[in-house]
Amino acid sequence: MATITQTQTENQTSTNDDKANLSPLDLLNRDGFVVLPSTLFPNLNKNLDALRSAGARLTSKARAGQWPYIRTLPKQFPPWPSDPSSGIWGVQHLMHPSNPDNLVFAGSYFDKDLVGLVRELIGCEEEELIMELYNMLVRPDNDFALRWHRDDIPASATSEEELSRLQKPGFHAQWNLALYDDSSLIVVPGSHKRARTEEERNADPYEDDMPGQLIVNLQPGEVVFYNNNILHRGKYDSNKERMTLHGSIGTTLGSNERARNVLQHGVGSWVENVDFQGLGDEGIQKRAEGMRERLVRLGREKGDVGFFSKDE
Repeated sequence: MATITQTQTENQTSTNDDKANLSPLDLLNRDGFVVLPSTLFPNLNKNLDALRSAGARLTSKARAGQWPYIRTLPKQFPPWPSDPSSGIWGVQHLMHPSNPDNLVFAGSYFDKDLVGLVRELIGCEEEELIMELYNMLVRPDNDFALRWHRDDIPASATSEEELSRLQKPGFHAQWNLALYDDSSLIVVPGSHKRARTEEERNADPYEDDMPGQLIVNLQPGEVVFYNNNILHRGKYDSNKERMTLHGSIGTTLGSNERARNVLQHGVGSWVENVDFQGLGDEGIQKRAEGMRERLVRLGREKGDVGFFSKDE
């Protein structure tokens, strides 16, 4: 099973001569994911300890049944029950106003360097960005794995249906920011540009050795951006500490395509109540309020959007 680091990502299909010419967007388009070093996000890395502490407090509350917004074992997709007695693998709604540390997380979500990179990857102006999701993937109470999937294409899709969806723009950027070493994400590079092969289509949903798969290794402070329709899965070790911030930002250019992916998580029920004035930075506050306003507008326009895979 292959393992990939940030340096290896840049060299995966490139020579040393041409890798310097590949931007994060080039790498994302080519491979379906790109791992970026912590040096690109100085403010995020300056605040790693604060993020870890806030993450630990919220995770402890979630495991104790004092935070209802959780991803529970063994369910893979929303909606999740709020009872943690079977164990959890994620904590939802980091910026919810009832979380005392919500602004710690908000500061990282609306970070200027992160948002600037999102704009580059999506290809839009700041005034077109929409606040989407910000959750945290944590150490599960028991070993746990997700099946191979694409986030917005069901496993039942035909090759023609897959290609039709894959040929459309994504209109968002999705990322994982590791607060501790993380090797949970497994991807098949390049699969965001093609339908599944017959071998992939017929493989066990939890196949541990999919042809061409790569384990994405993240060190603390590193960020992986990935196309949410790359063929991927997660595999989580109950004996290894994990806190990985899992976010997405969209754009008004593609609100119709993104509505279900975002609104199925229930973010619209609380987002208007977040007070971003406490962020303490006028630029970040203005960015946050503008992105929130566009999300609220999206929720009002779309109403009940249903779920991607309600029973899984």
